[in-house]
Amino acid sequence: MNYQWYPGHMTKAKRMMQEDIKLIDLVIELVDARVPVSSRNPDIDELGKNKARLILLNKADLASDAANDAWMAYFKEKGYFAVKVNSRNGTGVKAVNGVIQDACREKIERDRRRGIKNRPVRAMVVGIPNVGKSTFINTFAGKACAKTGNKPGVTKGKQWIRLNKNVELLDTPGILWPKFEDQTVGLHLAMIGSIKDEILNVEELAIKLIDFLKAYYPGCLAQRYSCEEAADTVKILGQIAENRSCRLKGNELDYVKAASILVDDFRSGRLGKITLEFPDINGKLESGV
Repeated sequence: MNYQWYPGHMTKAKRMMQEDIKLIDLVIELVDARVPVSSRNPDIDELGKNKARLILLNKADLASDAANDAWMAYFKEKGYFAVKVNSRNGTGVKAVNGVIQDACREKIERDRRRGIKNRPVRAMVVGIPNVGKSTFINTFAGKACAKTGNKPGVTKGKQWIRLNKNVELLDTPGILWPKFEDQTVGLHLAMIGSIKDEILNVEELAIKLIDFLKAYYPGCLAQRYSCEEAADTVKILGQIAENRSCRLKGNELDYVKAASILVDDFRSGRLGKITLEFPDINGKLESGV
């Protein structure tokens, strides 16, 4: 399956961000902690050139704790400020304000020397679809400022949000990039829900996920679905269908429904804390899928 999704509004959103970047002191980039490199739009580095940078490993509660720590070290080594957060329950979010001040210390000092007082840091919040930007903003602000949803593409336009006297945020739509050079990236984004499910083959997605879980998280499938992990992948999907009573008319197993259950269980964390890609000891990217 070829993974790609780049609707027209994303072109417009990218152009809008290019126009607004001159107003910005800091780029806050949210990534999904389960796929921290695959969920980074490569255009953001060019867009945020010469700006202070903060990476938020969002949904850190869904990813492996050891992998989260490795990714924090990876990004800090590359010169980014980084914080692990769970935007849904607020874990880690309180620390972000202090890190914003650290990341923009030069700018704050420059303003002070010029006699400019109380000018807030202006930060642009960026990230791919469904990575949790709006949820983060609402949790950070302590009120509903941005529209949220569990599907990609909820935020369509930009909006300025004044958090406090020190920080203003510019919320932006989630944007992908026109072509994934590496289809593993597309596969990862499909698994975390950043590509619309309507254009995906969920059975193929589930089969790839089963192969990955067998290799990197042995016992995970057996514990959740009482299946035999030694069986071949398609048979395991059939066992999930059997054990979850996924049946079509005529009592045939419903593989599509079973695949949807598996993918949804992964996305929601019901399979446990799972990371799909890891930095190796040399700082290079290793992908399990």
